[in-house]
Amino acid sequence: MSQVVNAGFPILTATAVLPALGAIATAAVPAARRTVAKWLALLVSLATLVLAAIVLVRFEPGGDRYQLTESHAWIKDFGVRYELGVDGIGVVMVALTALLIPFVILAGWHDADPQETGSKRWRPTQGFFALILMVEAMVILSFEATDVFLFYILFEAMLIPMYFLIGGFGDRAHAGTDEHAAAQRSYAAVKFLLYNLVGGLIMLAAVIGLYVVAGSFSLSEIAEARASGQLEMATTTERLLFLGFFFAFAVKAPLWPLHTWLPNAMGEATAPVAVLITAVVDKVGTFAMLRFCLQLFPEASKWATPVVITLALISIVYGALLAVGQRDIKRLVAYASISHFGFIILGIFAMTSQGQSGATLYMVNHGLSTAALMLVAGFLISRRGSRLIADYGGVQKVAPVLAGTFLIGGLATLSLPGLAPFVSEFLVLVGTFSAYPVAGIIATSGIVLAALYTLVLYQRTMTGPVKAEVSAMPDLRARELAVVAPLIALLLFLGVFPKPLTDIVNPAVEHTMSDVQKQDPRPDVEAAK
Repeated sequence: MSQVVNAGFPILTATAVLPALGAIATAAVPAARRTVAKWLALLVSLATLVLAAIVLVRFEPGGDRYQLTESHAWIKDFGVRYELGVDGIGVVMVALTALLIPFVILAGWHDADPQETGSKRWRPTQGFFALILMVEAMVILSFEATDVFLFYILFEAMLIPMYFLIGGFGDRAHAGTDEHAAAQRSYAAVKFLLYNLVGGLIMLAAVIGLYVVAGSFSLSEIAEARASGQLEMATTTERLLFLGFFFAFAVKAPLWPLHTWLPNAMGEATAPVAVLITAVVDKVGTFAMLRFCLQLFPEASKWATPVVITLALISIVYGALLAVGQRDIKRLVAYASISHFGFIILGIFAMTSQGQSGATLYMVNHGLSTAALMLVAGFLISRRGSRLIADYGGVQKVAPVLAGTFLIGGLATLSLPGLAPFVSEFLVLVGTFSAYPVAGIIATSGIVLAALYTLVLYQRTMTGPVKAEVSAMPDLRARELAVVAPLIALLLFLGVFPKPLTDIVNPAVEHTMSDVQKQDPRPDVEAAK
């Protein structure tokens, strides 16, 4: 494994430090200057996007596996180092995170404004946007960390701002009293925190065990020692360590049956925070499966493959079936995301180059499509004040632009050809079929169910007679169009021309396939005749 330490400007550190400093500055804005806080957070997120774009441009797909690396001593007595580096998978995830945060901020422009006159509850605008920037900093750094202990710290630390975003800034379109809504938000936030903390504590035990066995937290050092034969793990030890890491990542992902926190969290959070959860934070789990599980524990990963594929298939079908039966728009999107994460994990553990390339593209494309659909749904819900599908009807006649963008987001969710998710889902299925034909056949049922829940959702909310409650509904405003239009443009562009992403991702996938010593199955030519 080649890793050359970069002696130039520490741009990877800068991509995380900038939003972290921006979070502190935003939180320090005086209470009466809410608009200043909003613009400061937006400008910081745009500046971070520029840095991420520079990282993407400077990355050489055919170069060293980890590039733009940084390495500094941190806790010398325990061998912990501040080590960063990006491969093709990490660099696209950094770019996705930096891209989505400005849209999250713009979409949530008024979500933390004070409640109506007479309300006893004050929603601190500065805190809302500061927490979003802090999550961005931690997620970006987690995609860059190549020291296992550093990654663990970030993996756990990002739970704190997310807890406050879910519990302190919940959805205003909540049926019931203010006290009931607050109780539901608190329940969702605590459930999110407890599930992920338990996963993190199990991972901590595995991290310590890895250090005892390997004598290092450095991903590159451990991988090189294993490749050269200097480090050999007993079969049982490797499997136990793998399970410790995988459990934490499966909770974050979320994989069935560890998924139950997600519908609550997304349902009670504001739409922008729901996007932050499923399009940004949850991707850390699937990313870590590729970076840590497969690279550090290749034999254990192959040993666990049949069980993981089975769980992924259950996630695909179960999530899609529950999405079909949902009455709540946001919970429908949450269950659809569980199904989509099943596809991502299926592609990772199919152990084929097509499957893993598709899984990586799926992480990016799911982030774009879910952001588009959920943010438009948030605009819809804020107008009507209800998350229930039954409270809508005929919206396309009074707000055609809103309905049209909602339709495109929905069609992307069901992976319509010509939109970006189709490419990734197709690659996952091709890669799965070549190695596990039965699993590929079962996974295709998720496509049929996705068409069902997406089109039924559109039909019930946007078509039919215009309900009196939506008859005066305004169409998308300029700020809202500025959020949705770029996402739709990217979904269209990557749907017809995914090559810019595949060129970056494929070399990293080749490295991962080499780690697990797997090759793509050869087609049975004789059987095809």
